[in-house]
Formats: sequence, C-alpha cells, structure tokens
Amino acid sequence: MMKSLLQGNPQPRPLIVPIVFSLGAKIENLSFRAYLENPTKISNALRQIRTQLRTDGVSCYFDPLLEAEALGGAPQWDEANQNRSIRWPEPAQRGELPACLRSPEEAANSPRVKVAVEVIRRLNSLLRDEPLLMAGVSGPFTLAAQLTELDPGEIRQGQEPSEAALDAAAAAITKIASAFVEAGANLIFIREEALPSLSSDKCANWASLLAPVFNIVRFYEALPVLQIATEATTAQNVEVIFQQSWNAILCSTSQEFVTRDQSRDENFMFGLSVPLDVLEASDSIDARRPGLSSIKPALLTTDGDVPVTTDLKRLMSVFDSIARRT
Repeated sequence: MMKSLLQGNPQPRPLIVPIVFSLGAKIENLSFRAYLENPTKISNALRQIRTQLRTDGVSCYFDPLLEAEALGGAPQWDEANQNRSIRWPEPAQRGELPACLRSPEEAANSPRVKVAVEVIRRLNSLLRDEPLLMAGVSGPFTLAAQLTELDPGEIRQGQEPSEAALDAAAAAITKIASAFVEAGANLIFIREEALPSLSSDKCANWASLLAPVFNIVRFYEALPVLQIATEATTAQNVEVIFQQSWNAILCSTSQEFVTRDQSRDENFMFGLSVPLDVLEASDSIDARRPGLSSIKPALLTTDGDVPVTTDLKRLMSVFDSIARRT
C-alpha cells in the first residue's frame, strides 16, 4: 500500500495514522520533559500503545519545539515539567534571527534529535508487524516564527519572519527530516501552524522552501505529509495552494480543503485531519463534518498529537466511522 501511495496511485482505503505520542508519558508515569529525553521509555510506551491501537502507523517522535531547541533555543519548563517555551540566549529584534544559531548539521546531531533517531531505529527492529514509522517536523513558517519569536496570530495578521529566518528554518528541517528517514521513518509530517496571506508568488516561494524536504524524504522511499492547521487555510490561501504542484500529501481538517479536493483529479493526494475536539465529543462525526462520503483521502490522521486524556477506544471508533464513509 505504501509503495502504491509513493507512486501516486489511488488506494481502496485510507491509511489510518493518528498521532499518538505524548500519551506515552502518562503510560510510563513520567513528566513530558523526562519522557522526551528517554528513548527506552518512549519505545516501551509506544509498544504498549500499539497493543491497543492497531493502526497503520506508530508515532515515533512528535515535539513541536524540537527544531527550535536543536538550533540552540533554551527550553523554559514549568514547575511540573509538562510544558515549555523557548528562549534565545541572544535574542534579536522580533521578526529577525537570533545570533549564534547552530548550523543545520549541528541541529541534526543535537541530543534531542538523537533521541528521536534512536526511537525510530529501535522500533524499526522491535515491531514485528512492520507498521509505518511516523515522525514530525515543523514547517518553514512555523519554525521561522519560533526562531523570531512571532506567534501564529501575528503571522496570520501579516507580520512575517525575515527571508533569512525562513531559509534557516527550511535548511534545519531538511537536515532533521533526513536524519529521521535515514533511521527508518516511513512517514514524515511537516506541520504548519500558521501561514500569512499567500499570493501566488509567496506560495511558490513557500513551496520552494519545502521542496528539499519532500525530495529527501522521497529519496528514502518515505512519504512526506504537509499538514496545515485550520487557521492557516483561509479561502484565499487554499486557492493558491491548490494552484501549486506538491510532491507530498496535503493534509488538513479544513472544510475549504475538503470542498476543493472534490474537484481535483484522481492523482492528487489529500489527507484528512480529524479535529482533536472530535475525539472528546459525544456527537457523531458525520453531523459535524458533512460531505465526508464524497471524498477519498489517502490518509486519515489527527490534527496534531492527541491529548493525554484521549480514550483510545473512542479514537479508533471515530476513525473507523470516517473510514467507512470515505
């Protein structure tokens, strides 16, 4: 099935690949900080999750601040060691790159990235049923915003990172994604939390920043997934995004994407992200998302890492329901 997807061929059913990573910290009774630092505990937790969640993939490493920390950002943890922010030792003006960033090569060899690579290698040898090994990196705009201390709201309102920040972000993402696929990852999620208002030229530039990531992932016969948060998929952005050629699966929870996908040709690969709040809701997914029966997504995933309170049986029920209707 994976080989056929790499060739762009339509499939009889979508890949079922929810992102379930941080839940492992709860299973191992660890703080999120301790969990992120321990490849043995991560591997053990994900193997336990695998016994309950028989999906097509295993979420080896999903940390939205991985690249920023790998590039030299200092993590600031709360007292419970569950949440953190990134601070720069030598901050610059907002929108500009901080001084003394690590090189992309240094970032790919940082301790945290080495932990992620070790988890992928271990699960590649331990999981006998050979599920797809999944890992996530930030997209260029998302990482550049972290480097320049801009929040997603400011990006959407038009305050953009510098060109140098976008170039540095794209180079780091490419090196880190390369380390993941070299270790054996099969499915790489590139996550954009926020996008500015995209013109055709600006979208083409964004696509050019992403092209090296897509190419290196495909070189290792893995599949890149460009996952775009709902807030970034305005009607204008979706219009120009669909004018581009993408060497990846485009994935979103946005109704704009679902509507546009229905008019695309058969070779276009679209992924559907399930909103995280649906996993906690008691009403039907069909009532909340009309039109699902008329689309044929290449994969089904979650709109980010599921909360630690997620009921895995409920998660599978939601995904089975969607899969039957697509």
